Amino acid sequence: MGFNFRGAWSIYTREVMRALRTAFQSILSPVLTTSLYFIVFGAAIGGRMPAMDGVEYAAFIIPGLLMLTLLGETTSNASFGIYMPRFTGTIYELLSAPVGVAETLVGFVGAAATKSLILAAIILTTATLFVDYSIAHPFYAVLYIMLVAASFSLFGFILGVWADSFEKLGIIPLLILTPLTFLGGTFYSIDMLPAPWDKIALANPIVYLVNGLRWTFYGSSDVSIGVSLGLTCGFLALCICVIAYIFKTGWRLRT
Repeated sequence: MGFNFRGAWSIYTREVMRALRTAFQSILSPVLTTSLYFIVFGAAIGGRMPAMDGVEYAAFIIPGLLMLTLLGETTSNASFGIYMPRFTGTIYELLSAPVGVAETLVGFVGAAATKSLILAAIILTTATLFVDYSIAHPFYAVLYIMLVAASFSLFGFILGVWADSFEKLGIIPLLILTPLTFLGGTFYSIDMLPAPWDKIALANPIVYLVNGLRWTFYGSSDVSIGVSLGLTCGFLALCICVIAYIFKTGWRLRT
C-alpha cells in the first residue's frame, strides 16, 4: 500500500482550518504579546543596553521572541489537535481510516509548519514597526523555523496522547517550555552570564534552538550552528520513533 496523499491532505486541511477558526487565540494573541515585549524590552530597556555582537539589542531579541512564541503555540496547537479527537471519541475514525503513521504525521506536521510560518511572518512584520533589522540567511531561517515547528508539533502530538485531562495539556508548555525559553538566551547572550552559570546554561536545550535561529538572522551565535542543527534533528528523530511506537502499540489511542 502506497502513500495515501488524499488522507494526508484531509488531515492537513482539517488542522489548518481549525487554526484559522481560532485565529484570535492562535495568531493574533501571540502577536499582541510579542508587540508588548518589543515595547518593554526593545524600546524601554533596549535603548540602555549595549550592542551584542554588533547587533542592536532590540534586533538581537527578535529570534528569541520568535522562538518563544513558536515553541508554545506549536506545542499547544498540536497537543490540542490530537487530544480533542481522543476526548470526543472521534479518534477511532482516524484509526479506522486508510491512513498510516506517515500520512498522519505529514498532515499534522505540515499544518503546524504552515501555521508557524504564517505566525513567524506576522511577528517579523510587526517587528519592523519597532526596530530595523535584516536576516543574513533568509532561506536557512525558513528551513530552521520549519524544522523546529515540525519537531515541536510531533512533541505536542505526544503530549496530547499522553494527557488525560485539559490540565495536563498545559503543564509542559507553561511550567517547562516557557521557563526554559526565558532562561535560554531569549533576552540576553549566555556569554554575559558569570561562571558557572554560563556553563550551566548550556544544559538548557532551548539555548541551542534560540541560537540556531539567531545564527540564521545575524550569522553569529553563542553556540555552533552545527550543534544546534544536530540536536534539533535528533529531537525530531526521537519524536518520530516515539509516535511510531504509539501507533504500533495503540498506547492511549485505543483505550
